[in-house]
Amino acid sequence: MDIEQNLALFQELLCCGSNIYTWRYDSDGNLLSSNCPDESLFAKAFSLLGCLDRALHLSQNPGQPQVVGTSFGLIWGVDYVYRENTFHRMYVIGPAFSYNISMQDMENGFQHYAGQDISLAWKHRLIGACCRIPIAQNTLFIRYLLMLHYCLTGEKLNASDTSVQQSFSDVAPPVERRDRRHVWLAERALLDMVRRGDLNYKEALNTSLLISAGVPVMGRDPLRQAKTSVIVFTSLVCRAAIEGGLSPENAYSLGDSYIQAAENARTYDEINGIPLLMYDDFIHRVHKIRQVPGLSAPIAQCRDYIEMHPEEKIRAKDLAGLVGYTEYYLTHKFKEETGISVSDYVKKAKIDRAKILLRSTDLSIQELSDRFCFSSRNYFSRVFSETVGCTPMEYREHGG
Repeated sequence: MDIEQNLALFQELLCCGSNIYTWRYDSDGNLLSSNCPDESLFAKAFSLLGCLDRALHLSQNPGQPQVVGTSFGLIWGVDYVYRENTFHRMYVIGPAFSYNISMQDMENGFQHYAGQDISLAWKHRLIGACCRIPIAQNTLFIRYLLMLHYCLTGEKLNASDTSVQQSFSDVAPPVERRDRRHVWLAERALLDMVRRGDLNYKEALNTSLLISAGVPVMGRDPLRQAKTSVIVFTSLVCRAAIEGGLSPENAYSLGDSYIQAAENARTYDEINGIPLLMYDDFIHRVHKIRQVPGLSAPIAQCRDYIEMHPEEKIRAKDLAGLVGYTEYYLTHKFKEETGISVSDYVKKAKIDRAKILLRSTDLSIQELSDRFCFSSRNYFSRVFSETVGCTPMEYREHGG
């Protein structure tokens, strides 16, 4: 693929909606080009404020676009190009602010860089230029970074596939109005998956991250905001895990360890991977304790496959091929160990996932029927009613 041609188009599109610029560095951190009119000033800021060194350090994790930032909320998005598994180029978008900030806030933020060789004249020049830097709402900045990654690699990532969404906090100005209902629905879906130990959580997590990436409390320390978001999210997940069957002793101990890790973080880079790791850890622990005791490895594998692929048309003969059984033996063995037939288990898994989407999205009944491979909307509604005891619309209207 022609990276430079893709990047040129990306630059044009980005400049249509914002003053966020693109930068290109070699593997040693030397600036090769940019389209920023204040190139020398902000290139020096990127380097002098420690972001360049952190971005180069993060190049050790191929395939992971990142966000790096300063103590006063100035952020850059970073992605990498590799050739034959060797780091070749670094591409950067920014700078932008993660929240509205005053000149006095910036003055105070520079206290964190007292040990750096920063002249008073250069600092005031940077502060003056920052009045032209846009405020990028976090979900929009994530989308820009995912677009950059696609232009560079051709790979389509969701927010949940990367650690970018936790690299900075949701600290937009108070005038911004977020859709609280959709935030609440997305939160319900995330916590439902913890309670169920549902390993197929990526879509719900991605939906949530593109709606909100944190707690929208106002403050002057963006790193503190990121820590607050991690602590609140960890607390919610911890309680959902207890409701899912994890013992309070284990859940609180685990949650405390992640909260302490967040508190100990000194940079965005140290905190950005904690929420995803914590969420995945709790889900796997709940999944493990909810497993039916006594299941053989092949039947457990079939059950996990069904639960991980509810949007596929799953047949007993496909599962039999997966574990090396005949279809007859698989169906007999599956019912013997689980107490339910393969076809009924598949239906149950699909209905369980449909229940989450009914509570957390506005997808129509027809869309849900198609999504879970039911032959018709009427058949989907009939199976749903037989399983849940009410129609899909009744379930949605009464909030589950």
